[in-house]
Amino acid sequence: MKALVLTDYRKLELQDLPKPDPKPDEVLIRVEACGVCGSDVHGFDGSTGRRIPPLVMGHEAAGTVADIGSQVSGLRVGQRVTFDSTVSCGHCFFCQRGQINLCDNRQVLGVSCGDYRRAGAFAEFVSVPARILYPLPDSLSFEKAAMIEAISVGVHAVALTPIALNDTVTVVGTGMIGLLTLQAAKLAGARRIIAVDVDDGRLATAQSMGATDLVNAKKTSVPSAVRELTGGRGADAAFECVGTTVTISSAIESTRKGGTVTLVGNIAPKIELALQSVVTRQIRLQGSCASSGEIPACIDLLASGAIQVEPMLSAFAPLEEGANWFERLYNHEANLMKVVLHP
Repeated sequence: MKALVLTDYRKLELQDLPKPDPKPDEVLIRVEACGVCGSDVHGFDGSTGRRIPPLVMGHEAAGTVADIGSQVSGLRVGQRVTFDSTVSCGHCFFCQRGQINLCDNRQVLGVSCGDYRRAGAFAEFVSVPARILYPLPDSLSFEKAAMIEAISVGVHAVALTPIALNDTVTVVGTGMIGLLTLQAAKLAGARRIIAVDVDDGRLATAQSMGATDLVNAKKTSVPSAVRELTGGRGADAAFECVGTTVTISSAIESTRKGGTVTLVGNIAPKIELALQSVVTRQIRLQGSCASSGEIPACIDLLASGAIQVEPMLSAFAPLEEGANWFERLYNHEANLMKVVLHP
């Protein structure tokens, strides 16, 4: 099969690899569409330590069932499916509690971090456990379905966050995850959504997707702007979708006393924290990791149009052009957000 292989940092090659044989509990998927995630781009240069070459990356995908393991039932060859990026074991303490994203034996498709190596979906075929598969309606294109894993990240973050009807929330970072989180927050009842970014183009997209107020962090103090918009109080909740000291600080300082800051972004492994501000204002800091059972709801939200992804889909390309598109994403090409590859 054809596969896009990270052979060295900053180097991707199209190679012929053996087609995987599904284990008894697995299903072989013919990949029809796979999105390039920001984590793939950050791992491309080795900075995250979670994409150790050689590796087939890619975890935002959809396709059709090509082969079925001997222990799998309820699926048929040719069936349209998507799958979770998290491969949970199904039997540890956390899996038994339904917290599959916290699985003690958690692996992620398309990741190699020293503890494990799991081939991803930048390939014609990928084999995954049947327990992480979800059927797709015929009305949903594979390109849109490749966004479902990312949608589930935003929906999960909102599900963890106490949002009351008519609350004001701040979304710091309006990349793909931020835009999806923004839409999920609106569906959860937030009346006012303040989008924060350094790119006016992304802020305009955020406005088209439900943001009521826009703050460019390059042009103004984010906490001051948010307080001005909220009568001096601050937002009821904030979603931080970048993961740096500066952006996390902005989210914390923009949130009212007793509010919640949900941390979704994780670019930097360590940050400096304004501890006194958090403690004395009784801010709740909530981490949010991947998703935990929200994918079926996300399929419905996407299929019904309740969550929109079209403005984020920047380009569709064959797998053969994957290396070029990775370079363009890595170099932060203007107006380029989500690239979907077709194996």
